[in-house]
Amino acid sequence: MKSLSILFIDDDEIERLKFKKVCESFNKDISILEADNGKNALVLLSNKTTTFDLIVSDLNMPVMDGFEFLKELKKNSKHKKTPVVIVSSLDDKETIDQCYKLGIASYFTKTQNFAGYKTKINSILEYWYKATF
Repeated sequence: MKSLSILFIDDDEIERLKFKKVCESFNKDISILEADNGKNALVLLSNKTTTFDLIVSDLNMPVMDGFEFLKELKKNSKHKKTPVVIVSSLDDKETIDQCYKLGIASYFTKTQNFAGYKTKINSILEYWYKATF
């Protein structure tokens, strides 16, 4: 059985832990590699052997934010078609529209409630797990 390979990008360690916890409870084979900002994510992506089925990213991060990361990602022929899902606390129409213009596959707003967060992440995992296999 193939594993769903995910690059998760978020500067908040608690968000990374929450994401891993939800993925571990998903009951499917998922491998996760983490980055704490867009620049470090691009370093991981530059590895010739590293490929991902899905990238899940925050927008508000130091060093290189999610917008800058998306712009750089789309310049790379190897990774520009990798689906990107944004999970961010920003929920204004302008931000969401800008992300779709940069080529994201989907946008979810973070919720503080863990049960709500788990439901959103599970829906992302379920969709992309089925789409990948």
